[in-house]
Amino acid sequence: MKLAYVITRSEPMGGAQVHVRDLSLAFRAQGHEVTVFTGDAGHFTSDLSEHGVPWAIVPHLQTRINLLHDLRAVKELKIALERVEPDLISAHSSKAGIVARLAGRMLKVPVIFTAHGWAFTTGTAPASAALYRTIERLAAPLAARIITVSQFDRDLAVRRGVCPPDRVVAVHNGMPDIPADQLAAPDRSPPRLIMVARFEPQKDQTSLLEALAGLTDLGWSLDLVGDGPLLPAARAQVERLGLVERVRFLGPRRDVARLLAGSQIFVLTTRWEGLPRSILEAMRAGLPVVASDVGGVHECVSDGTTGFVTPRGGVDAVRDRLRRLLGDPALRRTMGERSRQTYERSFRLEHTVAHTLGVYCQVVPQERQTTRPIPVEAL
Repeated sequence: MKLAYVITRSEPMGGAQVHVRDLSLAFRAQGHEVTVFTGDAGHFTSDLSEHGVPWAIVPHLQTRINLLHDLRAVKELKIALERVEPDLISAHSSKAGIVARLAGRMLKVPVIFTAHGWAFTTGTAPASAALYRTIERLAAPLAARIITVSQFDRDLAVRRGVCPPDRVVAVHNGMPDIPADQLAAPDRSPPRLIMVARFEPQKDQTSLLEALAGLTDLGWSLDLVGDGPLLPAARAQVERLGLVERVRFLGPRRDVARLLAGSQIFVLTTRWEGLPRSILEAMRAGLPVVASDVGGVHECVSDGTTGFVTPRGGVDAVRDRLRRLLGDPALRRTMGERSRQTYERSFRLEHTVAHTLGVYCQVVPQERQTTRPIPVEAL
C-alpha cells in the first residue's frame, strides 16, 4: 500500500508524533510506501529523516482554528497528496483529522482518523468540549474508520453520538521494546520518582508536588521531564513548598528511556488523557506506576497490581499510594515486574501494528494490500 500520514505539528514531540513515527517505520519494514505530511519541521521530522522516511510540510496546517488558513491547508494537502497518489490517508490529531478528511473526500481516497484522546473528553472545559464534539460529529462521516487509542475513548465517541459503533475501533498504543540495560531496578533506595509530561493545563504536576510536600519524612527525589507554559509556576511551587533540594527540572529530553532506567517509581498526575504513551514507556522499563484515573489509564495500569490508580486531583490518595511504595522496596519490585509483564503481553508495538493493519485492510482494495512479515529487528 501507499500510505500517507498527516499530523498537525512536529513540535512538541508528543505521543501522537511518536505513534506516527513508529507506525511509519514498521509499515516501511513491511514493504509499504510511506510519506508523512505535517505543518512544521522539528524533532519529529528530524527523526523521520534519520530513518529515511519521506516527509513534506503543509504550510497552513496549524493547531488553532482559522477558517482561511484551514481552507488553504486543505488545498495544499490535496495538491501534495495528488503527487503521492496514496491508497490510504491516515490522519492524527484533531486539526489534521479535519483537513485530511476533506482532502481525502475531494480525492476519493479513504481516510482513517486516529483520535489520540478527544478534545471533548471528561475534564475539559464544557464550552470548548461542546464545540469540538459538534465538529467531530460533522467530520465523522468523512472517515472510512475512526481509531481510538483506548476503549474509553471509543465508548465516549459512541456515547456522545460522534459516530456509530461499527465505524470506530479501539487499537491500544504500543511501544517498541528496549535493550536489557534500559530496564529499571525499582527496589533500589533511596527511590527516585519521575514524571514525564509537558507543563500545560492538561497535566497536573501541581497535585504531585502537593502530595510529596507531605512526605518529607521519607527519603526520595523527583525528576520532572518536559517544558511548557506552566513551568515557571511549577518552579515557584517547589520553592514555596521547600522542595528545591529534592526536585530536578530536566526540561525536554531525548533520553527518556535512560532516565526511566535510573528511576524507581513513575507518576502521571493528569486531568485528561487518551492512553498515555509515557505510562507504557514506564511499564516497558519495569516501573510501578501511580497515575490519575482518567481516559484509558485503567486499561494499562491495574490498581494494586502494576501500580495505583488515583482520582483526578486526589492529592491525599496520591500521597498515600506514594508513601506505600516509597517505604516498601519489595512492593516496588513486584509491581514493576508485573508492569513489565503487562507491557510484553498487551502493549508491544507488534500488537499495535497488526491491529492497525487489520483496520487499513478493511477499507483498502485487496489488490493494493501488499504485505510481508515485519522483521523484528526493524521495530
